[in-house]
Amino acid sequence: MFARLRVYGRALGDALLPPACTLCGTATAGDLLCAPCTAELPWNTPACPGCALPAAQDVLCPACQQKPRAFDAAFAAFVLATPVQQGIHALKYQARFAQAPLLAAAFASRLRDRAAPLPTLLLPVPLHWRRQWSRGYNQSLELARIIGTELSIAVDTKAAKRLHATPDQIGQTAVQRRKNLKGAFAVSAAVAGQHIALLDDVMTTGATLEELARACKAAGAETVEAWAIARQPLALDNVVK
Repeated sequence: MFARLRVYGRALGDALLPPACTLCGTATAGDLLCAPCTAELPWNTPACPGCALPAAQDVLCPACQQKPRAFDAAFAAFVLATPVQQGIHALKYQARFAQAPLLAAAFASRLRDRAAPLPTLLLPVPLHWRRQWSRGYNQSLELARIIGTELSIAVDTKAAKRLHATPDQIGQTAVQRRKNLKGAFAVSAAVAGQHIALLDDVMTTGATLEELARACKAAGAETVEAWAIARQPLALDNVVK
């Protein structure tokens, strides 16, 4: 209860603030970001289309050439750097919901005109129910709702479920993350035959998105893309094993 009250209180406070650039505070005509701040964001381009790792060209990185990921493609709008990193943390840990439309709209702007067809279904990475109850919300779901609206993609909040709580992944290697996440997700037949995208706030090694992608493929999904607002510049071990 107290977590939810905190969430609602902060959301109301953000809504009452006068229109200004979220990053520099310059007054705007209702835009979330001013033009100079938008231009200076750490856009993740070019990047590997297989794992979204920042690269010199938009071609598969050596690791993805050696061993393709469990998902079919990956996209992250930003490199995990200032000020995007602070915005994600504010949303994730401080219930600063004003960050969600800023991050989600910028993310969607990079996909709206892409040549390849967009997915037909968007699945936010689920939290274990205990963590979601404690936090009061799922930051990936908050982002997915806005991105789904921006790109006209249906958002399914029930198809994927986290079966067990995993330890905090911060500071762990890719191998440790994969071990922790093995069998962590269950996915319903609602994804069968569909082109879906999985959405997380940050992609570090890709272990979470890969495990969820495997569950989606096992449930019959035809194509699975891994989406994240931001990509860690260098994976912890930068090796796909």
